[in-house]
Amino acid sequence: MDINSAPTKGNLMQIEKTLDLSKNGYQLMDRKRMILMNELVSLVDQAQKAQEDLETAYQEAYHYLAMATYDNGMLSVHEAAEDIPESNDLEVKVRSIMGSEVPELRYPEQMLLPAYSFFDLSLAMDKARMAFTKVNEKQIKLAQIENAAYRLANNMQKTQKRVNALQNVTIPQLETAQKEISAALEEKEREEFTRLKVVKRILNS
Repeated sequence: MDINSAPTKGNLMQIEKTLDLSKNGYQLMDRKRMILMNELVSLVDQAQKAQEDLETAYQEAYHYLAMATYDNGMLSVHEAAEDIPESNDLEVKVRSIMGSEVPELRYPEQMLLPAYSFFDLSLAMDKARMAFTKVNEKQIKLAQIENAAYRLANNMQKTQKRVNALQNVTIPQLETAQKEISAALEEKEREEFTRLKVVKRILNS
């Protein structure tokens, strides 16, 4: 809609319609921005907790690794670690939060099958293996939260730009155009009324 349109009733109606749509759009966008902000604040809190849990899990894992190395020797621990199979069972799903596609990661619980001789290594090796499995789970959880937070923040930034554009540019321009066209139409009506009075006076003289 060209806000510099000629001052006609048709253009005034069109501008008023566009203004109503813009105000409704602003309200929807602002509501979306608030929802995204609340989700983002929640994710930031979750990320902080997940980071703390991951640090704790790492400390525990390296503690048992040090014990296993002390009990069995670095070479034996390295050979045992090489025998543990890698897991590629990570499941990825996607859900939508206010238009943002957020990945959901699921790491199925694994059965820790024997990958080395229990007679050759101490119990600390088993504890280290279980501890690093927990580290892996914590890493996946933190990655999911951080990825979701990044996507929501990006969406919120775009939404904020649209909100600002509607609030500071589009709506004020339409309101100004509405006032100018209304004023021009009122002036035109006054001129027409004056012209008719003059004509009527001439006809009656």
